[in-house]
Amino acid sequence: MKTKNSGTYFLITLSLVAFSCTSGPEPTKPWYKGNLHAHSYWSDGNEFPEVIMAWYKAQGYQFTVLSDHNTLNEGEKWITLSNRIHIQKGFKDYLNTYGEDWVQHRSDSAGNTQVKLKTLEEYRPLFEEAGRFLILPSEEITTAYQDKPIHINAANIQEKIAPQPGASVVEVIQNNIDAILEQRKSTGVPILPHINHPNYGYAITAADFTQIRDVRFFEVYNGHPLVNNNGDADHLGTETMWDLINASYLEQGKPLLYGVAADDSHHYHQFNKENGNPGRGWVMVQADSLSAAGIIDAMEQGHFYASTGVVLKTVEKKGKKLTIEVDAEPGVNYEIQLIGLERATKQSKIIERVAGTKATFELSDAYLFVRTKVVSDQSNPNVFDESEHERAWTQPVVE
Repeated sequence: MKTKNSGTYFLITLSLVAFSCTSGPEPTKPWYKGNLHAHSYWSDGNEFPEVIMAWYKAQGYQFTVLSDHNTLNEGEKWITLSNRIHIQKGFKDYLNTYGEDWVQHRSDSAGNTQVKLKTLEEYRPLFEEAGRFLILPSEEITTAYQDKPIHINAANIQEKIAPQPGASVVEVIQNNIDAILEQRKSTGVPILPHINHPNYGYAITAADFTQIRDVRFFEVYNGHPLVNNNGDADHLGTETMWDLINASYLEQGKPLLYGVAADDSHHYHQFNKENGNPGRGWVMVQADSLSAAGIIDAMEQGHFYASTGVVLKTVEKKGKKLTIEVDAEPGVNYEIQLIGLERATKQSKIIERVAGTKATFELSDAYLFVRTKVVSDQSNPNVFDESEHERAWTQPVVE
């Protein structure tokens, strides 16, 4: 299914059979499209929560978050609107859509418009529908070590967590991961932490990751233009980091690190490469149910994939054979890559490339883990880098 908004196409698939360490999950389980990183007026986003939720729901997402910095969408908060034309137009549209009875606003002494933000408790009933749309309460725990920004999301968080300090990048990350997992333990509620955009400010290295406990997820792709997904001459890209980290995790006996794609959306009025817009990266999760427990459990089992636009029709592992099939767009070309960590050298490499929409790979014991990546020759018109083609990443699987 495809949906269209502001000239941008968003792709949804309900037919992928995901990897697991032994066999894929039952193919009858539904797939849910979700975003795990977004911002609103509750922190540094430029739109009201209701408008953002309506956008994601209209674009065919089944779940999303508002992961505002060091805050939850609760309590009383008034904002003063900028006088920029697109912000004022956005407010008028918001007021026209929801009405004077819903929107509380006033003018300050300088004539500026102030608006009271709605809480999650208030706006949630407008959008959530059993089996159709879910909002996961979330917080982006935002801190730093010296000049290195460290941001960690906690999806399905129950109470705000204050940023935890530390004496190094590793210690700051560990202390905040521990705080999230302690809340999970004390509440008995599943909460999913993931490390955001490690190359933002080039703050977190692969070597840092290898020293951290209990980290299962990170952003292999983040849709904000300032995050340096691809690295540079002096820094590794996030995908290269991913394999290096997992090489170390296997040696240490840790669970594999899984990769998510997320929007990190901040800007909802002007869609261009300078802004952090929604619709750039997401996860597809195969779960028992559209519930916080269902989504988080499935992700912890690796039953999901990350995408910036490529739709996968089939991923099927039977014995030593792995079959990949793309739900192809007319006129679009694809390359299917099998990537693995070589047992002898502990180096990651592209084992095989297949041009086309379907490939069957013969797996070898020479590799400690394999994953697949599909790259198209089509650019998502909503991305911030025109040279970046639509992709999909499956999770690594141990042979």
